[in-house]
Formats: sequence, structure tokens, C-alpha cells
Amino acid sequence: MTDYTETSSPGSGRRARRALVVRGGWEGHSPIEATDLFLPFLRRHGFHVTTAEELEVYEDAELLAATDLIVQCWTMGELTRKECANLVAAVHAGTGFAGWHGGIIDSFRGDLDYQLLTGGQFLMHPPGFATHRVDPVEAFADHPVIAGLDAFEVHTERYWVATDPLNDVLATTTFEADEILPRPVAIPAVWTRRRGLGRVFVSTIGHKPDDFDTAEARALTERGLLWASR
Repeated sequence: MTDYTETSSPGSGRRARRALVVRGGWEGHSPIEATDLFLPFLRRHGFHVTTAEELEVYEDAELLAATDLIVQCWTMGELTRKECANLVAAVHAGTGFAGWHGGIIDSFRGDLDYQLLTGGQFLMHPPGFATHRVDPVEAFADHPVIAGLDAFEVHTERYWVATDPLNDVLATTTFEADEILPRPVAIPAVWTRRRGLGRVFVSTIGHKPDDFDTAEARALTERGLLWASR
């Protein structure tokens, strides 16, 4: 039986929302340190937070169904058929699902049901870190995740991703033409989507914890967690 760690307790009054933070996989994305940045934020917004560092937590269908928000930071790895089915069913029934960078779209790469849940898949990034601009999409300027945010720069990996046309793309980053790319192209950097009654939030920003020192990156991620939650 997997042990889960509860890092806050519900207060008095109305029922606290429940957040499950699933973290692990490839250590290069600092899953513990990165998710720890957001635990106080979730607590301040009334969440009872549980952390899990094994994917077996997805075998607990009852726990997933009772959870309002799953925050995942798990790069690579594999889900069992049961784990994936439970996760997808929970989100379809209303549990929110959210994450950033490889912790959500470089996860369980061979699982097509998981890809259909997230609406995107990491394909490549140019070598190293580079300063690049993230541009909010004007058509979604009033969306609560990006409302009031201007274009901003961040020094980190820049993801090239394949995405689902049903995503609401909230922000993009532009790859300029070069010896490989025949023309500039805007690639989704932040998106949301619906799955049944559930909401899914994805940001490609967050290879390293200090990416969130950029105020706009931190703000849109925090807003995305709240938006996704039931």
C-alpha cells in the first residue's frame, strides 16, 4: 500500500477542496522542489493537500474521485492500464488536472489515452536554455489564467509541442525561421481544455524551479491550478 503525505488539514466551516500532488520521475525537472513552490499557495486557497511520490496513487479510484485538483509533475515513466483509466475517469467526472513542462506533457509517452487527456505532447527543444518571449493570445485576453498579463520573457527551455485542436491556446512562443524551419511559427506555450466535466491546464514553462521567479510565469501557473480545480 502506498503511503501518502498530507501537508495540510481542512479548517472549520465549509468543506476544504482537496488537492493531490503527484511528483517524481526524471529528477532533471526537480519534481519535489518545483511542486513545493506551490504547496503554500494551494493551502492559502483552502486546499487540503496530499502529496504522492509513487504512481500507484492512481490505482486509488476512490481517492481520485474525491480529489478536486490533481497537480502532476512526473516526467517520463509508465502508467498501468488501470492507473491511466482511473485518472481519465476521475477527470471526466470533474477532477481537475494541471501541470507544467515535462511533468505533464513528457509523461507516459506511449499512452495514447493519457495524450488525449492532456491535449499535447513534447516533441523537442533547442539545445540549452534561451531567453524567449511568451505572448498571450488576444482572443483569450479575458481568460482568468492570462487576464491582465502582457507578453513576457523567460530564460529556459523552449518546447516544440504537438497539440490537440480542441485546446484553448492562451499563450504562444515563436520559433524563428532557420536552416531547418522554412518560416516562423507560433507554438502553443499555455493551454486549457475540457474533458467531460473536468478541466485541464498545461504550461510548457517550468524546466527548473527558478523559471517561476518570473512573475508572469508564476502567476499564470497559480491561476491555472485554480482554474482547473473543481
